[in-house]
Amino acid sequence: MEKMRCAWVTEEQIYIDYHDHEWGRPTYNDRELFEMLCLEGAQAGLSWLTILKRRENYRQAFDGFNIEKVSRYNEKKIQELLQNKGIIRNKLKVNAIVKNAQAVRRIQEKHGSFQTFIWSYMDGRPKKMHRQTQADIPAFTKESEQMSKDLKKLGFSFVGPTICYAFMQAAGMVNDHTRNCFLYEE
Repeated sequence: MEKMRCAWVTEEQIYIDYHDHEWGRPTYNDRELFEMLCLEGAQAGLSWLTILKRRENYRQAFDGFNIEKVSRYNEKKIQELLQNKGIIRNKLKVNAIVKNAQAVRRIQEKHGSFQTFIWSYMDGRPKKMHRQTQADIPAFTKESEQMSKDLKKLGFSFVGPTICYAFMQAAGMVNDHTRNCFLYEE
């Protein structure tokens, strides 16, 4: 019997694997959270599949999303990244990743970790959303609006409310697997 998945999952194996093994699973690792936030920002205006297919290229280009290393990138490194055909070569998006790494470092210094800060929007634990269908899932929530507002004040870019909500879904802060999905109860 075929497994039922969320409606957004296509027949592409990379999408199936992402949905089945990553999306919606609670993530508490600073580096992984930083990567997720950066990739959600890179996706703005594009399909998630476009970014997912380039994820390994992003990992190589951005030193495995090592926050400290990325926070020290200079203009020469940024110009090098803008020549990398394996990533989306949008100057604003590339600069945002560097800027966001610097902002994460400041948060780590103040709060001890990025995950402590970011999970505070959900009181430190995932929230099950009980969605019946894909149409029931909002583009953003009051929590993602607040996260967006706060992150922007802290110097982040490409962190609008919709990007923040997609990040919250990916990081497992909210469980938006629909009721018919085999992962809904997990």
